[in-house]
Amino acid sequence: MNLFADIRASVLRALQDMTAAAELPSGLDFSAVTVEPPRDAGHGDMATNAAMVLAKPAAMKPRDIATLLVSHLGRDPRIETAEIAGPGFINLRLNPDQWRGVISDAIREGADYGRSDMGKGTRVNVEFVSANPTGPMHVGHTRGAVFGDALAALLDFAGFDVTREYYINDGGAQVDVLARSAYERYREANGQEPTIAEGLYPGDYLIPVGQALKEKYGDSLLDKPEDEWLAEVRDFATAEMMKMIREDLALLGVSMDVFSSEKALFGTGRIESALDRLDKAGLVYQGTLEPPKGKLPEDWEEREQTLFRSTDYGDDQDRPVRKSDGSWTYFAPDIAYHFDKTERGFDQLIDIFGADHGGYVKRMKAAVSALTEGKVPLDIKLIQLVRLFKNGAPFKMSKRAGTFVTLRDVVEQAGADVTRFVMLTRKNDAPLDFDFDKVLEQSKDNPVWYVQYASARVNSVLRRATEAGIDVSDAALSAADLSRLNQPAQLELARKVAEWPRIVEIAARANEPHRVAFFLYEIASDLHSLWNRGNDDPSMRFVQPDDPAGSQAKIALARAVAVVISAGLGILGVTPAKEMR
Repeated sequence: MNLFADIRASVLRALQDMTAAAELPSGLDFSAVTVEPPRDAGHGDMATNAAMVLAKPAAMKPRDIATLLVSHLGRDPRIETAEIAGPGFINLRLNPDQWRGVISDAIREGADYGRSDMGKGTRVNVEFVSANPTGPMHVGHTRGAVFGDALAALLDFAGFDVTREYYINDGGAQVDVLARSAYERYREANGQEPTIAEGLYPGDYLIPVGQALKEKYGDSLLDKPEDEWLAEVRDFATAEMMKMIREDLALLGVSMDVFSSEKALFGTGRIESALDRLDKAGLVYQGTLEPPKGKLPEDWEEREQTLFRSTDYGDDQDRPVRKSDGSWTYFAPDIAYHFDKTERGFDQLIDIFGADHGGYVKRMKAAVSALTEGKVPLDIKLIQLVRLFKNGAPFKMSKRAGTFVTLRDVVEQAGADVTRFVMLTRKNDAPLDFDFDKVLEQSKDNPVWYVQYASARVNSVLRRATEAGIDVSDAALSAADLSRLNQPAQLELARKVAEWPRIVEIAARANEPHRVAFFLYEIASDLHSLWNRGNDDPSMRFVQPDDPAGSQAKIALARAVAVVISAGLGILGVTPAKEMR
């Protein structure tokens, strides 16, 4: 059930009736009509912008439309009042039974409450993490992994057919550096002094790789020229790093559906096929790029290259796909990879990149638009940096990693649930501070604890009610006499429960899972506020053994809140707390 969608449908029916009665001109587009909570809760339960957005295309005054619309809405028994505000907004107040009914619906639907068919099975590919397979995942990857996994879960909840994908960047020079670094650890495993030259990866995480190489090859690779061992060691080390990355992702509860290899694109004709498609569309040509703005690099020289006309699709400049020496640029296999995703039948693509990939957004969107003639949208979400603090100071580097704090460092100290929730307490394009002391403290300022405490409180209510002999099964609670809920704070919390399906659709439409985390904090805050009223007014307490019917009504409200929190935490990949320790 989505009460906001139901009332919007009522508004649309009223507008259609007005059109049929010639009160509105025919052919108006009602898609921009919304029904949502008013900015000021004192103005009503819901508000619609119908008169405002239709005034110009209807060539009518907003208040004239609003006056007519109010008269039609008065026929809906669910709407108690419809009042015009300002230039033409309409504030609606619903019969309180509508909010009470949401409580029963939430309990009956359980884990499916708020689930939407908005996506209508649209096939969506969410590519995230895609870290270079050259070492353990760091804290930046952690945020991207959590965001991507939560977004995929959100879209699934909203009715999309979602595939989680990891693109292994194993086709570039960085995997050769990995091989050389692993070879030095292989030499070390064979009793030789490793030479960790500048540019190699210094982390201790490669020591086990070197030992594994020794176990497989003994000393047979020692003193051989690089060209005889590089390819074999590269493949071995890459596989070991991907095993480590999978283990790191598992610590966060992240599981990929597909792992795609950049290396697999080379020598298979797939890059050529994608570029040929662009070439046939007249979007590939031989040319030279303008020199970079500002101070020219010392090695700059004008070279003729194969260029993609990305400016035809909104990019700042055309982009090279083949260098003057005939080799592919980094952009070429990325074009082929995205073409491959569209060829696999995905209707929508989402890429989740680190903040340092900001310059890649326009060119990648241009390529996908050109390849699909604009039929497959690509949304790119940039993940900003995470700043770690502990004991009031920046958290130091991980010796094991060599240069950064690893995902494993964070999860081992904070736990997967805390890590996941905190990573979603800011919008993806805003920097995030992760303070190990604050994320583990028990206070309202710690959102994950505050939400988990609300979940634990509901479970406490259910246990105490059971001990008092009150039937708190979902069947009993969904059939409770909810007319007993007549306090403003109780109805306000019921309104919050009713908002959940709307929040799911808004968050899914914007690809913004942080909205779920924000909403969970808000509904948890409302539950805590209602709970605290019982400290001053015993009649507001959830469990009252001498009034089982009244208790059931109040417990039903709490149970509905728990349903929402459980569903929201499920999207975020966090386990609801049964009790706080």
